[in-house]
Formats: sequence, C-alpha cells, structure tokens
Amino acid sequence: MTLEPCAHESARGPACTDLILGRRPARVVVGCLDPDPRTHGQGVARLRAAGIPVEVGPGQGQAERLIAGFRRRLTDGRPEVTLKIASSLDGCIALADGTSRWITGPDARAHAHLERARHDAILVGSGTLTADDPALDVRLPGLEDRTPQPYVVSRTWTAIPARLSGRAARAARVLDGTDLPAALRELADAGVNRLLVEGGAGLARALVAADLVDRLLWYQAPILLGAGLPALGDIGLTDLADAHGRWTCLQRRTLGQDHLAVFARTR
Repeated sequence: MTLEPCAHESARGPACTDLILGRRPARVVVGCLDPDPRTHGQGVARLRAAGIPVEVGPGQGQAERLIAGFRRRLTDGRPEVTLKIASSLDGCIALADGTSRWITGPDARAHAHLERARHDAILVGSGTLTADDPALDVRLPGLEDRTPQPYVVSRTWTAIPARLSGRAARAARVLDGTDLPAALRELADAGVNRLLVEGGAGLARALVAADLVDRLLWYQAPILLGAGLPALGDIGLTDLADAHGRWTCLQRRTLGQDHLAVFARTR
C-alpha cells in the first residue's frame, strides 16, 4: 500500500489498522509512514506487535509524491500549490492587448484539463475572471465529474460581481488576496490537498515571490509574441545567484507542437 494504514478512527470509518488486523495478512508492505500525527508510526507498530511482518520503504519516493498534497496540508497548513503557465517561446502569456486564446494547441490544452482533474481546487485572480470569465472545468470524456472547486482571489471583492455569469463565476468562492498565506490556510481548512493555479500573471508573480509554489507546469508554444504580456513580473530577486538551484526538472514532454516542462521547488 502507498500509505501506512491509519491507526485512528474518523468520520470516514474505522481505523484501517483494525481492519487489517482482522484479516491477518502474512505480510504488509508500506510505501511511507502517515504524516498525520494521530497515526504516524502507530499503524506499523500495532501490526508488528500483533506478529504481522511490515516492510516500510519500497517505492517510498513515488509514494511520497502521491501524498505530497496531503503531507503539505498536515505539515504546513496549506495545500500543495501547482502553478500552470502557458506561454510563447519568449515568455509571454498574451498579446499586449490581453488576447490569450489560444497560446497553446489542443493537445496541450487537453493535458491541462487532465491536470485539473487531478486537483481538488483551482484558483485564478479576479483580473483573469473578469477578463476571460473562464469555465475552469474538466472537458475530457469520462472525467467531467472531476472538475475542481473554483476559487478566485481578490483584494477588493467579497463576492463575485453579478455581471460575471460564467460557470466558474457562479460556483467560485472568494478568497482574500491581501494575505495569500492566510488564503491558502483557508483552503487547507476546507480539506484541499492539491491546488492548481491558472492565472493571471499578477497572482503567479505574488505566489512565486512569496515562495508558495511547489510545482510548476510550463507549457510552451513555438510562437514569438514580442511586446506581449510577460508570464511573471518582479519576483523580488536582487542577486542572480539566488535564482539558481531553486527548481528541479521532473519531466519534459512534447504535446503536439507544444512542449511541457514540469518542475518541483527544491527545498
């Protein structure tokens, strides 16, 4: 199993450790320990105390990657934050007049919808919601019910303006943009483990500057926009040396004519 069996009861049901003890398996293999302090190590200890051999660690790296959002919520009080950027080769996310549909092609957009399906919530800034009135849903056959809960962060809104009538606007919940760490804690309190951030540039800049991004999806189209809108503004760097060693490339792939690079924040 990926995660150590829980040793505590919850609203979702009995402790997994009790269920396993009732079955008396010959051996249990666990990828990683449960970061929840109600269980951490106790599930394994109880199984071993009952005479059931337990091996901890096979596939640990992959197991920890799968529960990264859960771990982040428990240890840091916020979700794992994935920032998605779709840009031209010269790092622009739109023309100078704000036109941005579509920077990337259909294959890259389909992959982005798959990423949406993997997240609990999706976040945009109020400027993006106002300018684009996006749907923020999953439009892949068979995965439509995996649409994440939409949120919008704003420094001025307390509710979605009535003039915005798109699907995301009707369902979105507003977070206070004056304190991003507090906004992320609010999401964690709501049970959000994995958060996907889709724009705009101001929100992306603020999250990167505050070192609140854990994973970066950078979709790049083979186009040049010149005097377009940059993907990021000033993120507070004053020394070029500080820019190095902060991101580790996990994956590169081709999606039609576009390219995707996936990075993890090196901590």
